[in-house]
Amino acid sequence: MSTSPCLERRAPAGSSLPLLVEARSRRESLSEGLALLRPRVQQMLDDVGGILLRGFAVPGVDEFREFATAFGQPLLSYELGSTPRTAIAGGVYTSTEYPAHQHIPLHSEQAYTREWPMKIWFHCVTAAAVGGETPIADNRAIYARMPPAIRERFAAGVRYVRNFGDFDVPWQQVFNTERREDVEAQCRRARIGWQWQSGGELRTQQLCQGMERHPRTGESVWFNQAHLFHSSNLQPEVRESLIDALGIENIPRDVLFADGTAIPDALLDDIRGVLAEQSVVFPWQAGDVLMLDNMRVSHGRAPFKGPRKVIVAMAEPHDNLSWGVRHS
Repeated sequence: MSTSPCLERRAPAGSSLPLLVEARSRRESLSEGLALLRPRVQQMLDDVGGILLRGFAVPGVDEFREFATAFGQPLLSYELGSTPRTAIAGGVYTSTEYPAHQHIPLHSEQAYTREWPMKIWFHCVTAAAVGGETPIADNRAIYARMPPAIRERFAAGVRYVRNFGDFDVPWQQVFNTERREDVEAQCRRARIGWQWQSGGELRTQQLCQGMERHPRTGESVWFNQAHLFHSSNLQPEVRESLIDALGIENIPRDVLFADGTAIPDALLDDIRGVLAEQSVVFPWQAGDVLMLDNMRVSHGRAPFKGPRKVIVAMAEPHDNLSWGVRHS
């Protein structure tokens, strides 16, 4: 066993998030470091929410996957996915395959559902020449900074609407099936409302949490993807053309208040302002592994130039299926 990793309570962005854990030697593999880190990782995540492992040898996907699975939970597949990505091997995926010029706002993975992973890992295989950072933010701080009127409105939850078709991820890919009856069974289990449209397309609605209490720490966290699903997240000209062509009720995705009323654009702008205020940005280095408590810490992606490869794994499923039964 090589010498133990150097644990430093500082972050590359000058913030307390993420906690930086550096190897003493580039010869030290990630799995070697894990033997010493594992007993402390959960406490670190409870304290800070995110850990950046830097300087360890990560020779390939297998090493990254071994590290993620060593925390005692099988890796998860992307159920009910909302973005394009490619499976690599055994629960390891590419990061979201959006064009390089596109900014991906802060979000917690699958916060638009009632089931999500508690842990998520990112491994930087190739750092972009320019940009391509993965901004992160503490969802506790976001909750605390959110205007009370917004917190009160979101306490009842939000309603996500998806119209699958030419402008969104196909339902066959999202539900991992070609069979309508399988889709319906999944929707019933997850308490998702569904409606088959003309031409065989699918519309779904699901009432989900706008904020939540962390099951381990009991802390309140901001936990939704309203700012991503809302039509105001589209470029203005794209939004206008989609509404003109399809009607507001048929655009690929949108989000409403729990009672079905529209969420004003200005309110979403206020939410985005809080997210931007809390964002922490650090530069990737090739070989980095970032481990996050997915409920405590949200993540995004900055635009970039040049080749960039970041791969992702998730584990430790948590379900919130009993939430809001009275609203369903």
